[in-house]
Amino acid sequence: MRLKFILLLTITVFGFSCSDDKEDVNDETGQSKIYGTWDAIELKVDDQASDDAKFGSAILSHLTNKNCTIVSFTFNSDMTLEANNAANYLNIGVNSTGSGLDIPCPSEMDTETSVYTYDGETLTYVDAENQKVSITPIINGSLMTILATDLGYSNFDSEGELIFEKR
Repeated sequence: MRLKFILLLTITVFGFSCSDDKEDVNDETGQSKIYGTWDAIELKVDDQASDDAKFGSAILSHLTNKNCTIVSFTFNSDMTLEANNAANYLNIGVNSTGSGLDIPCPSEMDTETSVYTYDGETLTYVDAENQKVSITPIINGSLMTILATDLGYSNFDSEGELIFEKR
């Protein structure tokens, strides 16, 4: 009887002491939320968006469905940022049957490296023109939403929200 009581007491103590640890492991906060590589997967635009924005959204959707990455950001724990952009190398043509567009995945991309800070709310980095850029991404699990105009890429510098997915 005494052994059962000690065993029950031990299980109870371990059960209470470990319950808070599980919550801390699964709850990413602040800077660690942004670590990793994020690929642009969607440009959300509404019906009032320009034709260029709608076309850009359709192109990104088409290429994403082909597992082609056009824009990606890698945020490293040492506060370095690598930005990859293949939008300047898009080759848009008509398919061989003449029934639609042919958009192959670009084989080239521009890569920029920089440093960044992220306080859990505001992301700040230095762009290719040595300008400080501050944006407010919304991170929800493996998805990050950024206003497309905040990025400053000419091919994605349109109205709407750019959605990134973490690899």
